[in-house]
Amino acid sequence: MTAFTESEERRDLRREVAKLAGGYGRDYFTAQARSGGKTTDLWLEIGKAGYLGINIPEEYGGGGGGIGDIAAVCEELAAQGCPLLMMVVSPAICGTVISRYGTEEQKQRWLPGIADGTATMAFAITEPDAGTNSHRLTTTARRDGDGWLLSGRKIYISGVDEAEHVLVVARTEDDRTGRLKPCLFVVPTDAAGFEAQPIPMEIVSPEQQFTIFLDDVRLPDGALVGDPDAGLVQLFAGLNPERIMAASFSTGLGRFALSRASSYAREREVFDAPIGAHQAIAHPLAQAHIEVELARLMTQKAAALYDDGDDTGAGEAANMAKYAAAEAACHAVDAAVQTHGGNGITQEYGMAGLLVAARAGRIAPVSREMILNYVSMHSLGLPKSY
Repeated sequence: MTAFTESEERRDLRREVAKLAGGYGRDYFTAQARSGGKTTDLWLEIGKAGYLGINIPEEYGGGGGGIGDIAAVCEELAAQGCPLLMMVVSPAICGTVISRYGTEEQKQRWLPGIADGTATMAFAITEPDAGTNSHRLTTTARRDGDGWLLSGRKIYISGVDEAEHVLVVARTEDDRTGRLKPCLFVVPTDAAGFEAQPIPMEIVSPEQQFTIFLDDVRLPDGALVGDPDAGLVQLFAGLNPERIMAASFSTGLGRFALSRASSYAREREVFDAPIGAHQAIAHPLAQAHIEVELARLMTQKAAALYDDGDDTGAGEAANMAKYAAAEAACHAVDAAVQTHGGNGITQEYGMAGLLVAARAGRIAPVSREMILNYVSMHSLGLPKSY
């Protein structure tokens, strides 16, 4: 890969994923969402084709690629109107953390299913009273014999109803200092003491959000992923890919909206000319396209840095990519709705449903304000403000 172009192999990957997803399309996605259905057929097909686990090591059933590859899959799905949120969670976050820090037994047990889509794994970090402050997490695991007891509460956890397990961020007591430190546990969703309640959301998506309650959930010793003393290092190994994937999710949404809007602007005639001939229509779409392409370039840079092992550089670039992509998607979708006029807020044309989806990118998985805090402090050297 050069600094500005993807490899032919990556471009082939994009074309194949787009072709597969195009066979489903936005109508399939929204029909499933509005009927309470799931996108399981699409999920399993991309898994069978090898795209879902393309970032998982080959010896565990994956494609042996990097975050840049799985991000490309995520973007192309969204660009065809099928943004799969669990792509961000299962292969990118959980798959990455287990690949990098899991024991051999854990890799053998979890990664093949994550790769082929038959064992989707959710990820739980956010808590009601902590928000974006991961230092205030109160979900706690305590030793009990040769295992653990896990208690706490999580909120806005995606796809719990589609997952057999959840990778939960908890805290354990350091035997030497008595202080609490972050650790990761794989928790079965059917475990005693585990309860999940759906959160009613305005977003048009088959993937639901949940509040999780953990009441002394008993876990074996092998449920702890990685080194109990590694702390935040392991956690952030999953959060950089999360930001890169979120950026790709957003740029894919932006591309889909612009494709629909451009097509409409070429065909819709008012005052004896296609509306796309008018700069009031054309310029906002052109500006949004520029912003999306810039965000895609920064996302590519972040993925390349991460895949090269530069976690520090990837952290900065991934945050910038996520910020830029969310802003670009919001501008693209807003311009697409306006291009459609009254049709933009009908279910028939499907533009208005993108508004909440695009807007969510400014909030999750990390807010734009926290990214600005990060860049202010780490990129510009300004005093910490929070």
